[in-house]
Amino acid sequence: MGCSSCGTNGVNGCKSNGGCSTGGCNRLNVHDWLANLPFSDPDSDCRVIEVTFNNGSRKDFYRNNTLQTFIKGDMVTVEGVSGFDVGMVNLTGELVRLQMKKKGVKEDNAEMKKIMRRANEMDLQKWSESKNREKPSLTRARAIIIQLNLDMKLIEVEFQADGRKATFYYTAEDRVDFRELIKIYASEFKIKVEMKQIGIRQEAAKIGGIGSCGRELCCSSWLSDFKSVTTTIARYQNLTINQTKLSGQCGRLKCCLNYELDTYLDALQQFPNNADTLELSRGTATLIKKDIFKNLMWYILPDSNKQYPVPIERVKEIRFMNAKGQRPDELGAIELSPVKEEEKEHVHVELVGQISLKSLERNSRKRKDKEQQQKRQQDQPKSQQRPQQQNRPQQGGQQQNKQGGNPQNRQGGQQQKQGGQQRQQQQPQQKQQQRPQQQNKPQQGDRNKGQQQQPPKKQQ
Repeated sequence: MGCSSCGTNGVNGCKSNGGCSTGGCNRLNVHDWLANLPFSDPDSDCRVIEVTFNNGSRKDFYRNNTLQTFIKGDMVTVEGVSGFDVGMVNLTGELVRLQMKKKGVKEDNAEMKKIMRRANEMDLQKWSESKNREKPSLTRARAIIIQLNLDMKLIEVEFQADGRKATFYYTAEDRVDFRELIKIYASEFKIKVEMKQIGIRQEAAKIGGIGSCGRELCCSSWLSDFKSVTTTIARYQNLTINQTKLSGQCGRLKCCLNYELDTYLDALQQFPNNADTLELSRGTATLIKKDIFKNLMWYILPDSNKQYPVPIERVKEIRFMNAKGQRPDELGAIELSPVKEEEKEHVHVELVGQISLKSLERNSRKRKDKEQQQKRQQDQPKSQQRPQQQNRPQQGGQQQNKQGGNPQNRQGGQQQKQGGQQRQQQQPQQKQQQRPQQQNKPQQGDRNKGQQQQPPKKQQ
């Protein structure tokens, strides 16, 4: 279910870090799978209701002494510290008894607070006003901590609906003396102050986020009990002790390391105990790792660095022989057949960091050469089209002569073509004849000059 019902300022969604369910955007939601089942004895129904506050980060049980029936998602007004508070109904019916049994809360507890009424408009208005005070008060409270030089980290400030009380959640490695801090907070905000220390895992649950698996953090979505996680759990699962890979956003080991621990412990029961070393005639074989999926134990010999996979049955035989004082010659390792390489599909590969500048320059040069060739090819047909356009009217005239109505005109046009061809053939011949005549002309002129220079003959 989406957050379309809780949109603010024209934008759908409440921008909460929790998960969406039928009850709204609350963390640590519980699905009531018994809600639609009828009960034969309605008087035996559980009169306790689980109510959530601050988007599911805090839950508490309240007794329903009213005659009203509530369902998941209803806003109710409950008893608070010298006032009232507003919360959302998270769970009703028989599942509440299971939750109380899990957390060790008795149903007939006299100190359990009560539900006053269904939240009205005035209650919701005061509740929204007190929620709007949380962010500015958080920044001011952190500034006061810095001024006092206290070794603590303030995580969250939660105001009561009526604005008379505020709870300050903080983390600290050592014990902190905040008596003076409480006085300053009480005079600054004019409320009743309650300081509550939480762990680092609970801090990550309140802040929320996305884990390395790509999903929402378990502590902020469904995980409520935090169990201790040690490095021995990683060794049972044959994981390398790498702090950066095994730690979560809280800086501690990931809680998901506990999820498969029981499966590994059940599988390791088939392996023989006290098989860390095996005595052979060549020397002592040392255990490296255990493969629960193939039921193999990997050993290494002192004279080589090669790892030998040995079946569980063979390890038991060698241990039985060593108990009798015998040392076998061979370890009895098996040869694992190489896995056939599967056909690799073409997958998108990230090439950032693998491309050099030379390859980029080559690609740019190739692109420039292609662009120049395309421009040349585009310019060539233009130069070829120009003479064709000049000859077009002549071709049109020939077509008109060919298509003329009189056959005499056609013959006349053919005769003109033949005459023109003859003239073109005669012109080069005449030019060749004229060239030698022109070359000889100056010689004749020289002769005439010589004749003129001779003196005239005397008359007898």
